[in-house]
Amino acid sequence: MAIEVLGVEHIDLTVNDVARSRAFFDKVLGELGFRKFDRTDYIFWANAQMTIAIREASAANRDARFDRYRVGLHHLAFRARSRADVDAFHGFLVRERIEVLDAPAEYPQYGENYYAVFFADPERMKLELVHNPWGYWRRVQTEGHDPRPRYELKK
Repeated sequence: MAIEVLGVEHIDLTVNDVARSRAFFDKVLGELGFRKFDRTDYIFWANAQMTIAIREASAANRDARFDRYRVGLHHLAFRARSRADVDAFHGFLVRERIEVLDAPAEYPQYGENYYAVFFADPERMKLELVHNPWGYWRRVQTEGHDPRPRYELKK
C-alpha cells in the first residue's frame, strides 16, 4: 500500500535580513490569513494547512543573492479560493508597494483557467497567489497525464 501525502506541512526559508523579511512576511502572510509565532531561533506563520518559517542565513552564506534557477527552491505558490481573491491581493501588493513581477492574468501555459499574480520578497524570491480550479487537476489525475507542452531536459 502506498503512503498518501496530504499536502505540504511546512516550508523553511533562509534569509539574509530576518528583520526585513519578518516585516515583509508579517504583511503578506497576515493578509493571507496566517498567524505568526516567534521562537528563539526562527519565526513562523501558520494556517490550518501549512507553516512557513524564516531562519537567518549562516555567516558564511550571508549576503548571498537568491537565484531561482540554482539548485533549490524556484518559487512558492499559495492557492487562492477565487480569482477575486487574487485581484484583491494584487490591490494589497500595490498599496503596500510590494514588487509585483507579473500582474493578475490567466497563464494558460500552466493549465486551463490558471489565474495568478506573481510578486517578490525582499530576497527577490518569487512568490505567487494562484486560483487554479480543481476540475482541471482532477481530470489530469483521472486521465493520468497533463496535456500541456513540456520542455525536455538535454542530457
